[in-house]
Amino acid sequence: MSHHLNASLDSFDALLQYTDLEYTCDANKNTFVWCQLSRPEVLTEVVEKLTEYGARLCTITAYNKDKFTADGEMEIVYSFDINGVIFTLNLKLPPEVRTVPSIVGLFANADWHEREFAELYDLKLTGRPKPRRLFLDPTLDSGVMNRLVPLSSMMNGASSSMLWEKIFSETTTPDWAKEVE
Repeated sequence: MSHHLNASLDSFDALLQYTDLEYTCDANKNTFVWCQLSRPEVLTEVVEKLTEYGARLCTITAYNKDKFTADGEMEIVYSFDINGVIFTLNLKLPPEVRTVPSIVGLFANADWHEREFAELYDLKLTGRPKPRRLFLDPTLDSGVMNRLVPLSSMMNGASSSMLWEKIFSETTTPDWAKEVE
């Protein structure tokens, strides 16, 4: 790691006393820094600090930790590049928290990612106007990714009744979808 980056990361240790930083390297000597954020309110402060070190936002990924529930824990992962070092912020959202601060004021390229996870996972963003939709027809409810059946489940269910049981779990399974005994 460069001396400048080491000094930067040392200042993160002082700034983020409520989190741990983990450093890893791969076989090609690429350095990775992992930061688990304790709550959404600290995201903006941390990202502002990253801008001071010349960070570049690479991507943002949102997902449900339990793929079969919409009301479980979610995670949003923010990946940055700082002089060739990948710096990853992992923000865990408990079921009762579905609001995160926008970072689009600091990284304009966050716009697409934020609009995507707001639309697909029904997450609310603070610090920016309500984003307009990217993909879904306006007549569809937000949070469609909270209700979709994963492809792997469909593939597993293709030769059994599991898929239909999942699809019709909130309704009555039609006779044509029931297994013949």
